Amino acid sequence: MIRENRWPDGVVHCPHCDSGHVKKNGHDTVQTECQHYQCKHCDRYFDDLTNTVFAGHHQPLKVWVSCLYLMGLNVSNSQISKELDLSLSDVHEMTTLLRTTVVKRKPDITLEGEVEFDEVYIVAGHKGHPEALKKSIAASPKKKIKRNF
Repeated sequence: MIRENRWPDGVVHCPHCDSGHVKKNGHDTVQTECQHYQCKHCDRYFDDLTNTVFAGHHQPLKVWVSCLYLMGLNVSNSQISKELDLSLSDVHEMTTLLRTTVVKRKPDITLEGEVEFDEVYIVAGHKGHPEALKKSIAASPKKKIKRNF
C-alpha cells in the first residue's frame, strides 16, 4: 500500500538523489513486507518507509495504520492503547507525530471564484475588553444635538 501510494507509476526513485536506477536488496527482518533497495546512482540504501512518518520506529506498519484508522474514528488515546495493546505513552507519541505530520504536509488552500459560508460568527462589541470600548468612544467625533423645547 505504501509503495503504491509513494510511487504510483511503479518506478521506485531513490529518496536521496531521486534516481530511478535502483535494485531490490532484500526485505526487512521485522516488517517482511517492507522492501529494501540500493540506489545504483548514489550507492545508498533505503526502503519503502525511508523519509516517511513511519520510518525508524519500532512499531510495525500495520499498528501505525490501525492507529490512524482509530484516530479517524475519533477514538481516545487510552482506548487506542487498549485496542492495540500498547502503552499509553507509545500511543501518545504515535498520535502526536501523526497529527503534526499531517498539519505540516497539509497544502495551502486558495479559494477562487464564488465562496459561500453556511454559518458566520461575527464578534460585535467589546465584551471582555473595556479598554477597546474606551478607545473607540474617545476616537469617535462628538456630535452636538440641537434640541427644541
